[in-house]
Amino acid sequence: MPSYGYARVSTTDQSLGLQREALEGAGCVAIRSEKISGTSTKGRAELRTILDFVQSGDELVVTRIDRLARSIGDLQDVVRELKAKGATLRAIEQPIDTSTAAGKAFLDMLGVFAEFETNLRRERQMEGIAKAKANGVYRGRKPSVDPQEVERLRDDGLKPGEIAKRLNVSRSTVWRALGSTKPRTVVS
Repeated sequence: MPSYGYARVSTTDQSLGLQREALEGAGCVAIRSEKISGTSTKGRAELRTILDFVQSGDELVVTRIDRLARSIGDLQDVVRELKAKGATLRAIEQPIDTSTAAGKAFLDMLGVFAEFETNLRRERQMEGIAKAKANGVYRGRKPSVDPQEVERLRDDGLKPGEIAKRLNVSRSTVWRALGSTKPRTVVS
């Protein structure tokens, strides 16, 4: 049965080297890899390529299941797709092999913990942002355009589309900037 490897890291400054070495050592005949978040399987072209390619009797190999999916739903979707094709999943660093009952059970348990870890990380991040906002430290992203400049251009008679072109921003950015400026007083 041919084994095909899949390696993934979340950020561009992380290295795929260790995963690729482990997959080569596990006998993978081909390895697909990508640098993209694992919170969803959407938009992961290399994973999609390998899932489309595997056939009956093939094996998809990863170093750990969190390299494949961070949610139990995504993980189960991948496993179901592999099963429908007659292929299996194996994780090198974890006792996961979907060709065995014990491997399937362990896969489900680890999937739950991977999703739990992701949810905890998200909660901690949101708590940190809320605390920073309360302390006046976090104000979000810096504006991409100066609202006074947008208002000045509008007062000069330019329409939002023209302002957007001149400042090289989207029209929605112009409308947001106009919404953040004080309303003009109309003198009759």
